[in-house]
Amino acid sequence: MQARASTAPPPGRTARAWTPGATVFRWLWRTVWLACLVPLIWLAFCAYADRLGANPIEHITRATGDWTLRLLLVTLAVTPLRQITDWHWLVRLRRLLGLYAFFYACLHLLTYVWLDQFFDIEGIVKDIIKRPFVTIGFAAFVLMLPLALTSTHGMVRRLGGRAWQRLHKLVYAVGVLGVAHYWWLVKKDLTEPILYAAILTLLFGMRLWHARRLRAHVAAQTA
Repeated sequence: MQARASTAPPPGRTARAWTPGATVFRWLWRTVWLACLVPLIWLAFCAYADRLGANPIEHITRATGDWTLRLLLVTLAVTPLRQITDWHWLVRLRRLLGLYAFFYACLHLLTYVWLDQFFDIEGIVKDIIKRPFVTIGFAAFVLMLPLALTSTHGMVRRLGGRAWQRLHKLVYAVGVLGVAHYWWLVKKDLTEPILYAAILTLLFGMRLWHARRLRAHVAAQTA
């Protein structure tokens, strides 16, 4: 007798997943949007109140870089969290988080190019070639550009779903380069770089674990 196909949900999915209504989601989206803007507001306040310390340029550079990496990790955490909770609506927040990460990356680069190097192109090129952490950071920014430019629904339609997904896997490389950039930058206390590296490793591990469980589930269903 042929075994009846299992009706159990795929691994990592719950029978009933919470989905916010339209009004609740709008408030969630606005809350996330404002929360992502808070670091910039605080930085502007510190600049106004003369609280950027003895080296304001270094403070601004470090703050914008920190928030670029933090928001990038939060963006990468959306898919594992969605897989665990089955909250598919989280994907609708991922683009916002990713664009904010790119926004802070732009501020980070602008601080370096403008306030640190005063648009000295020759000096910037030499810096990129000679200083490994600058090279890695610049490479991460270059990889972020196509992700930001293709983040709209129109670009998804133009590229096609599969091509768009393949392109946006670059975010994994950006995450690795971002952590490496920070690790190489820090000279003494490696606590934060190690923490970011651990979080990134955990997120990658969760993705691989879910993919393995899903393959095992599909194999069991077709057996």
